[in-house]
Parts: sequence; C-alpha cells; structure tokens
Amino acid sequence: MSKLLRNMIPVAILTAGLLWTGLTPSYAKPEYATKEAKGCTFCHVTEGATELNNAGKYYAAHDHSLAGYTAAK
Repeated sequence: MSKLLRNMIPVAILTAGLLWTGLTPSYAKPEYATKEAKGCTFCHVTEGATELNNAGKYYAAHDHSLAGYTAAK
C-alpha cells in the first residue's frame, strides 16, 4: 500500500467522524443530564426531540433547576 494511501485512511475516518458528530442533531445539553443525574426523556417527550414535557418546561422556567419540582402522579 502506498504511503499516501496509508496516511489518507485515518484522515478520511477522522473527517467522517467529525462530520457525523457535527451533523447529528443535539437538542438537549449533556451537561444538564449530568448535572441533574436524569436521562434525556425525563425532560423531553422523546429522546432526540425538542418538545419538552412538564419537567422540561419547569426546568427551563426555573433557571435550569429541578429544585422544588414534583412529578405529577
């Protein structure tokens, strides 16, 4: 295999990975999930969706905090 081709394969893989990461929709912020120790669907209707459920609306309205939030039963 030529030296140029051996060097291009890792570059192509890295480029494809960066493009995939950059084009993937990310509506929720991972730091929120980490901070609150909750999964995405705790605040979002479905994973990957922008629509918020009641917990998400509370979180957004209360300066990104779940303090005082009680889930409806």
